[in-house]
Amino acid sequence: MLLADIGNTHFHIYNGKEVEHLSYDNAIEKYANKEMCYISVKHTLGEKIEHIKSWKNISSSMGIEGEYETMGVDRKALCLSHKNGIFVDAGSAINVDVVEAGKYMGGFILPGLKAYLQSYKSISPVLDISLDIALKLEELPTTTKEQISYGIIASIKALIEKHSKGKTLYFTGGDGKFLSSYFDNALYDETLVFQGIQKAIKDKKIC
Repeated sequence: MLLADIGNTHFHIYNGKEVEHLSYDNAIEKYANKEMCYISVKHTLGEKIEHIKSWKNISSSMGIEGEYETMGVDRKALCLSHKNGIFVDAGSAINVDVVEAGKYMGGFILPGLKAYLQSYKSISPVLDISLDIALKLEELPTTTKEQISYGIIASIKALIEKHSKGKTLYFTGGDGKFLSSYFDNALYDETLVFQGIQKAIKDKKIC
């Protein structure tokens, strides 16, 4: 059984071994005749995929104790993957959620790395730079590129560490592997959302 997490920009499809990232149109063309259970935060896509009989939307089956009304279904699935930890989904936005003994304790949302860079660009063309992926945080930087990168990464790191308190940090998402490299006790796994989906499927006997 294929599983899919339909995000704001891509389909993420899991076959039990690896995750494939596709555009909406490519995913529909490639997998419309395959059986698949999916969750989706892209509500405007509904009309385009609801008619696909081999696909089943299980978004309403995702739930975790302590969740709030407008919590994204992908965040619920991510938080179901482990009973304890801090979960960081670093994509178009950076979602940070805390789970203790299987209960959602709260979290916060930051702009994604691309959004941070775009905000600097909107201030001045001089600040239109790419992220320094080799940045070290041990010393204060001395170039514009390094200083913007430092401001972004160090602030994200400080806020997450404020709430970590020894908990395991679980990273996923397009920028998750990169960000995880700045933390001790951090694990990157792009299948975390699907682990949560699989848990919900098993517990509620769906799909």
